[in-house]
Amino acid sequence: MGFTDCLPQLSTQFGERFRLPSKFTRDLTWGLIIGVTFSLSSTSVALLFEDWRRKRNIARIPPRPIEIRSDEIVDGVIGLIGNTPLIRINSLSNALGVDILGKAEYLNPGGSVKDRVALKIIEDAETQGLLHPHTGSVLFEGTVGSTGISLATVGRAKGYECCIIMPDDVAIEKVQVLEKLGAKVERVRPASIVDEKQNLARKRALEFGNTTLVDPPKTNPEIAVSTQAQPSEVGHETNSSESFVPVITLPEILRPALETKPRGFFADQFENESNFHAHYKGTGPEILRQTSGNLDAFVSGAGTGGTIAGTGVFLKKSLPNLKIVLSDPEGSGLYNKVKYNVMFDPKESEGKKRRHQVDTVVEGIGINRITQNFSLGLDIIDDAYRISDAEAVAMSRYLVSHDGLYLGSSSACNLVACVRLAKTLSKGSRIATILCDSGSRHQSKFWSDDYLRTNNIPIDTSIIDTLLNS
Repeated sequence: MGFTDCLPQLSTQFGERFRLPSKFTRDLTWGLIIGVTFSLSSTSVALLFEDWRRKRNIARIPPRPIEIRSDEIVDGVIGLIGNTPLIRINSLSNALGVDILGKAEYLNPGGSVKDRVALKIIEDAETQGLLHPHTGSVLFEGTVGSTGISLATVGRAKGYECCIIMPDDVAIEKVQVLEKLGAKVERVRPASIVDEKQNLARKRALEFGNTTLVDPPKTNPEIAVSTQAQPSEVGHETNSSESFVPVITLPEILRPALETKPRGFFADQFENESNFHAHYKGTGPEILRQTSGNLDAFVSGAGTGGTIAGTGVFLKKSLPNLKIVLSDPEGSGLYNKVKYNVMFDPKESEGKKRRHQVDTVVEGIGINRITQNFSLGLDIIDDAYRISDAEAVAMSRYLVSHDGLYLGSSSACNLVACVRLAKTLSKGSRIATILCDSGSRHQSKFWSDDYLRTNNIPIDTSIIDTLLNS
């Protein structure tokens, strides 16, 4: 008898041995089988739908500019901004079993992520008719350094001068770079946000010209632009509600003469939404494309708030399950705002701050107010980590030793937050973050062992070993 001839007999024997005792039991069993099958089918359909939506979103992203050019020659310094590599941080990724990916923004021509912001602010102002290149116009901004360097770099390339107001306790090499780029630097004592020095850049922009220009249909009420043209040359009417602010009603025949006069322009990186859009239209799409949508979290610090808000909002729109996480240094109130919806830091009550603004050796991130740019992304931030100076310093030294990466203080903060976040994710997950600038801008403070010892900040890479192994 062949095997096929035995099948009916085996089937009968199997049925008799495993026959269910009652109709109720049979119905229940079949119900469970059908339910499990339906559940698995639904899960498969959901996964297929999610994959289809991810691929559709990626397909909508324009290709990298290099892919649509006939050659690989970029148009001057401006052509180098953006499309920075996304690199795997091998030492951290291997130790954690989670890929930690850094957007190498320090490779921008001005050396930081702020090149994107400077370019977008200037181009938007030109589009609105607020700036005209090669007219002797001056860009004014208050900054701890990186935005100023980017404005000076992009400004030079596009035909503008630059005047930077900055605290006198920032790393001196930032001042030196600005001066080499031809920018005028005015250093002031660090001040709280309520101090008038915080608005000194805006004041200088208005003092630059004889006439303040405001064009309500195109700009927000905080805009500050002045021209060295005389009021009679502007030919304005008076705004009845604000008699001191002229509104342009210039005949077309006179407008070219006005446009050739030098202007003072306040970049206003904290409140100018061009900052947000630089990342919403640039950094976010680049990260989505570089990861093919295979991403579980995005980590960033916040100073002006444009990076985490712009990048986060774009990524969250394409990847709804993505976690957006804030990396915040000591003394900043943003951590508590995200975690507890209270804008307060305990050190504010102690009176022991090293700086008026944020009590940290970290420069570029951390603040004690909600900017317009940060507010645009506040609702999509899922979590926050507070990073100590000791952790940031330890991470910077660890990366040099293990990966050959020489990074600045805010980049180190971001990577400490990535490690903490990775501990909460499953193996094989992916986290992207921003490598804001290199350590070369921080040699006299964050990278100075003498400075750190003087300020009682330990230099101990075992902090990272412990964090990775905990």
